[in-house]
Amino acid sequence: MIKFLDLHKINEGYQSSFEQKMKSFFEKGWYILGDEVTAFEKQFATYCGTKHCIGVGNGLDALVLILKGYIQLGKLQKGDEVIVPANTFIASILAILQADLVPVLVEPENTSYTIDPELIKEKITTKTKVILAVHLYGQLCDMVAITEISLAYNLLVIEDAAQAHGAVLNFKRAGNLGNASGFSFYPGKNLGALGDGGAITTNDDALAEVLFSLRNYGSKAKYENEFVGVNSRLDELQAVFLNVKLPKLDADNQNRRDIAKRYLSEITNDKIILPVWDLSNTHVFHVFVIRCKKRDALQEFLFENGIQTVIHYPIPPHKQKALQEWNSFSYPITETLHNEVLSLPISPVLTEEEVSLVIKILNLF
Repeated sequence: MIKFLDLHKINEGYQSSFEQKMKSFFEKGWYILGDEVTAFEKQFATYCGTKHCIGVGNGLDALVLILKGYIQLGKLQKGDEVIVPANTFIASILAILQADLVPVLVEPENTSYTIDPELIKEKITTKTKVILAVHLYGQLCDMVAITEISLAYNLLVIEDAAQAHGAVLNFKRAGNLGNASGFSFYPGKNLGALGDGGAITTNDDALAEVLFSLRNYGSKAKYENEFVGVNSRLDELQAVFLNVKLPKLDADNQNRRDIAKRYLSEITNDKIILPVWDLSNTHVFHVFVIRCKKRDALQEFLFENGIQTVIHYPIPPHKQKALQEWNSFSYPITETLHNEVLSLPISPVLTEEEVSLVIKILNLF
């Protein structure tokens, strides 16, 4: 069976380096917000090209804390509207709700599957304060257009970069294309930890100062609490592993792009719609998403032939029970995508032979 994502094989390559770092970790005996978190924050900020990186517990917390940080600074207030794609993982929308803000869902483009800038303009009201740009599947949104809109309407731009570690636009990486960005280091991400983890990147000094406190009970000094904060700190042990993996991220992303090029050039089945990509580094292929009107049959056919796939995502956010007030809304592009999308195996450890087999079986469907 070709696994959709072989995390054991991916992490196996780092085992010896990790074990060496673990020895030092045990000798230090510092388990929360120690040298490893500080080192990762510095290295990841440098990697993204930002002034600040704040390590947090997970990707959802990263987005929630950014929004709460701006509320603390007076740039947002409860009830403000945040434009967010309808086609996204529900965490993007949950973050807005958890910050007591109002999500305004916008349909995606039918080719990139990321938020449609032209439709953003139609949804802007006097209450609109933020565009949450979700870089879905590893592909950057149209950040040029989104930035132009934000400047015209005086809006904040927050990147949900949970799937786009290392993607580049005009020599700037994801994480440095808006006012602030949220990352996830969930194990399956392009830069994945051995458990949950997340980070925020920003060039905003005032926001960073607030966020370093908010993530740690609202405290700058022990037992002195300036804000109503939370406990959401990047774990020291996860930082150890992320420090080992970060130097190889660009090479891993290139491996993903190389596999994507093969899929795009060699999958010739006219029942399958392939993703649109301009061959630039704006895409890091967190997942390789095809579309098929007979998606479920295709998934079963692939499984019967030894190929594991995943659906990202089977139910759109506005149809989830958790978001009942949106259940009656219609987002036809989003709904079509969620009925047709299927993610193929793609990872730095996928072999040429495995890629060839995936292509062969797809073309036989």
